[in-house]
Amino acid sequence: MSYVFTPAPVTTVPVVGSDSLFPVHRIYCVGRNYAEHAKEMGFSGREAPFFFMKPADAVLVVNEGSTGEMPYPTLTQDLHHEIELVVALGKGGRNIKAADAFNHVYGYAVGLDMTRRDLQAEAKKQGRPWDIAKGFDFSAPITPIVPATQAGDIQNAPIWLNVNGAKRQASTVTQLIWSIAETIEVLSQAWELKAGDLIFSGTPEGVAAVSKGDVLEGGVQGLPALKVKLV
Repeated sequence: MSYVFTPAPVTTVPVVGSDSLFPVHRIYCVGRNYAEHAKEMGFSGREAPFFFMKPADAVLVVNEGSTGEMPYPTLTQDLHHEIELVVALGKGGRNIKAADAFNHVYGYAVGLDMTRRDLQAEAKKQGRPWDIAKGFDFSAPITPIVPATQAGDIQNAPIWLNVNGAKRQASTVTQLIWSIAETIEVLSQAWELKAGDLIFSGTPEGVAAVSKGDVLEGGVQGLPALKVKLV
């Protein structure tokens, strides 16, 4: 038996301090998971968590100390940044309890959920899916993954993003509406999670438009910084 054509290579993310690569299965993203960001998007309160997805090959790996180049996407005049803590699963499962969730976590990274906001707004207005706004090529820049045992107190870590050296986003992971463990619990009720899944856990307030030539630099304490230039 042979393939009709050569399959694309598996999407992988490097692991800090190792020659091993983390193979990406799926990318789940949590919407409006910081209270102040929910407010700036016109919502408030602890609503039930909701999710969207990006394809695995939307990943753009940016190694520590490097500046990744992200092509400014087509079809948009309003590209927004969303800095996020990314949770990498090393073990899957269904109906995972929050109390057991961290036993499924391999490590953490810093990611950007880049969003074609004008296309998202139009999709919302027409009651259509957001795929075109969220799942485009290179829409998930990410740092190498730090194993959980080396990431420090990630649940209380500051998270931040600067654009061209000016502060845009600043909060702490403690401000998540739905915690990492709660998110894994709810996700695993809707999908059978797998080793290799990435969870973009949500973004703080301060999201805004960026333009070609802008340099985005952000991070989560204890993890490598993420630096991306729009080209």
